[in-house]
Amino acid sequence: MDLLEQIKANAKKHNKTIVLPEGTEPRTLKATEIILNEEIAQIVLLGNPEEVKKAAVEAGVDVSKATVVDNKTDEKRDAYADIMVEMRKKKGLTKEAALDLLNDPLYYAPLMIKAGDADGEIAGAINSTGDVLRPAFQFVKTMPGVSVVSGAFMMFLKDKSFGHDGVLVFSDCAVMPDPNEQQLAEIAVTTAKTAKAIVGMEPRVAMLSFSTKGSAKHELVDKVQNATQIAKEMAPDVMVDGEMQLDAALVPEVGALKAPESPVAGKANVLVFPGLEAGNIGYKLVQRLAGAEAVGPVLQGMAAPINDLSRGCSVEDIVNMVAITANQASE
Repeated sequence: MDLLEQIKANAKKHNKTIVLPEGTEPRTLKATEIILNEEIAQIVLLGNPEEVKKAAVEAGVDVSKATVVDNKTDEKRDAYADIMVEMRKKKGLTKEAALDLLNDPLYYAPLMIKAGDADGEIAGAINSTGDVLRPAFQFVKTMPGVSVVSGAFMMFLKDKSFGHDGVLVFSDCAVMPDPNEQQLAEIAVTTAKTAKAIVGMEPRVAMLSFSTKGSAKHELVDKVQNATQIAKEMAPDVMVDGEMQLDAALVPEVGALKAPESPVAGKANVLVFPGLEAGNIGYKLVQRLAGAEAVGPVLQGMAAPINDLSRGCSVEDIVNMVAITANQASE
C-alpha cells in the first residue's frame, strides 16, 4: 500500500466531516462521489439543493450520500452570525453585515467549522487563494502559540533512500515570502506536526541554509540559527537541527562529515526552507527534474484544517486533499 492509500485508509477510520463550499463545481462533485463511495469522509456541499442536484446530473455523478446545505436559507445562519459579531465586534461588524457575508459559501464554511458542524474545509477549484483564506483567517484563526500560516508539500520521490521511504515534506512553499526568526521556527514546528499527522513519520527537521553549523557568516545564516533555537524551545520533543546545507541534511556521508553530532544531518525527512523564494523553487526543481510527485500545498498553522486547491486541480487532487484534511482534523 503506497502512502496516499495509507492516508485514505487512515481517513476512513476517523470519518471526519469536510465541507466543500464550491458545491456545484463539476470536479468537486465528481470527487465527492468517489469520497463517499470509498467512505473517506462525510461531505457537506454548500449551495442551493436544486442547483447542486442539477449540476450533479450534468456531471454524471451521484452525490445523494452528501449533505447539501443552502447557506442562504439554512436555519443555523442566525447562530453563525452571532458568532461572527462576537468575534469581530471590535471591527464594528453588525448582525446585518454578518448575515450578508454568510451568503458567500466561503464565509459559511469556516463558520460551520467554528461552530463544530464540520471538521475541515477544501476550496479553491474556482476561487482564488485570497478569497478562500481571508474568511478562515478572520474566523477560524491560527492554532494557539502560532501566528503564521504556511504551506507544506509532500514530495514522493522515486529514490526511496531519501526521507521516509522516499517521502519528504517541504515547507514553506506557498504562503510566507520572508518569515522572521519566530515565524520560521513556527513553520518548522507546524511542519513537523503535519509530517506526523499525515505521513505518519517521526519528523527529523532540517533548517536549511547555505551554511552548515557556522561554515558561513551572514545575517541570513543568523536568522536560521536563531529560528532553530526557538523551534527547539517551542517543541523540545521534536528532532530539529540547523543551520545546514541541503546535502548535509539528506546525504548520510555529507551529514556525518559536516555535522557529525547532529541527530538530523544525513537523515532529514522534513526540509524547512529559509524563505518562500527558496521553498517554491526547491519543490518545483525536485518535481520537474527528479520526477517527484508533489502533493499540496497543505496549509498548516490554522486552528482547524482548511486547504486551498489550485484552480487547475484534478478530481484526484480533490480526493487526495480531502483525505489529507481528514487526517489533519484527526490530529
